[in-house]
Amino acid sequence: MSLILAAILPHIIGPFNKSDENDNAPAKKPGVTKSDWGLVDGKQVYLFTMVNAKDTEVSITNYGGIVTSFITDDKNGEKSSVIVGFDNLEPYLKNPPHLGSLVGRFGNRIAEAKFTLDGATYQLAANNGKNHLHGGLKGFDKVVWESTILPDGITGISLNYLSEDGEEGYPGNLNVTVQYSLTDEDELKIEYNATTDKATPVNLTNHSYFNLSGDLSNTIYDHKLMIAADSYTPVDSNLIPTGEIKPVKDTAFDFTTPKKIGRDIGLLEGGFDYNWVFNKNDSLLQKVAELSDSVSGRSLEVFTTEPALQFYTGNSLDGSFINRDGNPIKKHTALCLETQHFPDSPNQPGFPSTILRPGENYHSITIYKVKLN
Repeated sequence: MSLILAAILPHIIGPFNKSDENDNAPAKKPGVTKSDWGLVDGKQVYLFTMVNAKDTEVSITNYGGIVTSFITDDKNGEKSSVIVGFDNLEPYLKNPPHLGSLVGRFGNRIAEAKFTLDGATYQLAANNGKNHLHGGLKGFDKVVWESTILPDGITGISLNYLSEDGEEGYPGNLNVTVQYSLTDEDELKIEYNATTDKATPVNLTNHSYFNLSGDLSNTIYDHKLMIAADSYTPVDSNLIPTGEIKPVKDTAFDFTTPKKIGRDIGLLEGGFDYNWVFNKNDSLLQKVAELSDSVSGRSLEVFTTEPALQFYTGNSLDGSFINRDGNPIKKHTALCLETQHFPDSPNQPGFPSTILRPGENYHSITIYKVKLN
């Protein structure tokens, strides 16, 4: 009997050893995969999944350029998404509050949903009370973008959309290309380019909601945030800038050194939803913010060429949408760090210009880098 066991034992043990090895292997090979995700307006929607050498995974759909997940290891080696989202297309068609999406033609608000440019007044869609918000009724977050996987050597995709003259009230045919890529340093890089045949305001951004714990049963109150900004733009009761630029010192808006978001959030009605003006005075790519979470041990560094950042604490999240993990997306369970030009810039001559003219190229880069503390 011992000879029989000796003969068959290697065949019994072998497969179990191989299975154990496979359990520790990366789930997916580095690169980009593409899968069908449904139809919108008769156009094919895809989900692209980018995987790097660390087995970090970012998924993006060409519907609205939405980042659906950004899955990384926490301090215990457990994987979860630091970005709030869904695992199928249907919830995104029910108009969640811009979760993960590309925002344009103009991110943030334009007062009275109108502006005057070169002597002509343009009336935009009023979709935020009497104001215009995030591109209008059907902004860039609600259209199907043309999509291609980037060539070998870059783990990423390119999205293209032609916003036609008059769309949502804007002048000019605006040709927009947005490139998403994932590096082996766990950096999600977003590069925007646009050209136009008529002068038009352009302010593109990404509206991802972050919770670094990866668990929406945790609020963002204990997340620590640093913003490299000594000033901000005050707003009126409709969240329209007054035109002033004020110092953050000795106010709830001071994030020049890291502090917990929950420390001062109660001093503001609803929470934070303001524009911070960076200390940098050029368009070079620089680190402008850092978010950290002790529960997961993760940090998020933000780099951008933009002059400002909208920090929003999910004040309007009401639990009506359920995240992929089965948790309701409630108020203050996620936050946005939207790199941008200032809100209402077309109506504020004292703010940096957002007007793109024929012959010019709109170019902007933002990087979200996740690391362990």
